[in-house]
Parts: sequence; structure tokens; C-alpha cells
Amino acid sequence: MTSGSNSDNQTPRELQTDNDSVEEMTLIEHLLELRTRVMWAAIAIAVSTGVLLIPTVGFEFIELMLQPARSTDPDWTPQSLGPLDRIVTLFKVALLGGLTVSMPVLIYQTMRFVTPALESHEKKWILPIVIGGSLSFVVGLVFAYFVVLPLSLVFLLSFGDSWARDDWQVGLYIDFVTRMMLILGVAFETPLLVMGMAKLGVVTSKKLLGWWRWAILGAFLGSAIVTPTIDPVTQSLVAGPVILLYFVGVGLAWLVRPGK
Repeated sequence: MTSGSNSDNQTPRELQTDNDSVEEMTLIEHLLELRTRVMWAAIAIAVSTGVLLIPTVGFEFIELMLQPARSTDPDWTPQSLGPLDRIVTLFKVALLGGLTVSMPVLIYQTMRFVTPALESHEKKWILPIVIGGSLSFVVGLVFAYFVVLPLSLVFLLSFGDSWARDDWQVGLYIDFVTRMMLILGVAFETPLLVMGMAKLGVVTSKKLLGWWRWAILGAFLGSAIVTPTIDPVTQSLVAGPVILLYFVGVGLAWLVRPGK
């Protein structure tokens, strides 16, 4: 009787599974944990962005953003058409840099939030996911900067140049560059996303392979929606890597759940 009454008085956190590895939390505890993780993520973004808002640092970063266009025309310089154009541009570039620098912190805080729901053997994936997710995002940015943007801008700056001059507004140009880089950075997270869904049992590698036609169609439709231009060159440069990354994700899904 005594042992039975003691077990009835145990809190949800104390009632563990047989492997004693999954931690149960109340709704309030989940909300408090979420607040903590969001707070640390916001601090990381704010600090990183704040550093890039220093003009001597931010202006150098803006010069880097101009290089893809200057690879076609070394003398090319965008126009500032309003009194706030250059200030707004600095904020946009600083935010992109802040997100990039703080990406390891963002992924780590996300993984810390879901850790209580993981079993002990699953928690060993946290560090590889943080490192892999951060590297994937950076590789996506690098691919956008050195491959997609130069090729896209060669096409855009040369198209119709016999009857129109390329005097682009600095804000519109930075919007184009930052949007393309963020899109590719997020797109390069596809393998980890697919692997995570497979680990949770949402999908299997066999199902993913069976959906390959829809994946290709979705990649081109998605690139047509999210890319800021309608030219086929830019859309193909975005859709191509996404399709390749999808199949990489299929391979990772098979690794985490072999034979399924």
C-alpha cells in the first residue's frame, strides 16, 4: 500500500519510461523554456547585428554585397534616390550578417528546446546537427554569393543594355542580393530537415524517392515564387541545388532509418 501511494504522488517529471531518458514537462515549463530560448536567440541576433551597424564595419560588408555586380562591370555603382536609402541599406545588410553569425546559436537554442522530448541515444545528435546546420547555411550563402548572384547579374545587367542603362537603386539591389542569399542559405538546410522528418517517422526514404517528380516540380515552382526575378536563369540556379539537396536528404533519411 505504501509503495502504491508513493507512486500515485509522483509528479509527471518523476514518472519516467523504462529507459529513464525522456523528460516530461508541464505546459508552463514548456512556455518558460521557449521564452528562455527565444531570449538567447534574440540576444545573439541583436549583438551580431549591432556590431555590423557600426559604419566602419557595415560599409565594408556593403562593399562585399556590391562585388557580384561589379564582377560584370567594375565601375558599376548603385544609386541612392532618397535621404534614408543608405541608412536602410545598412540595416538590411547588418541584419543579414547578424543572422549569419548567430546561426549556430539559433540552431543550438532550437535543439535545446526540443531536448526534453529526446531519448538519451538521440541527444548525441545535437552537436552534429548544430554544426551541420550552421555549415549548411553558410555553404548556401557562399553558393549564392559566388555562383548564383554573379551568373544572374551577368544576365540581368546585359539584358536590353542597348536601350536602357543599369542605374539600379541601392535599396532594390541589396534587397535582391540579401533575398537570394537567405533563400539559398535556408534551402541548404533541406537535407537536415528531411533527415529530421525521417527520424520522427513522418516520412521514409522510400516515400521520398517515390515523390521525386513532385520534388522537382515543387523546386521549380518554389523558386519561381520566392526569387525576386522572373528570368529562367535565376530560377534554375535556385531550383537545381534544391533538387540535389532533396536527394541528399533522401540518403540521410535512409541512414537514420535503414531499410525504410
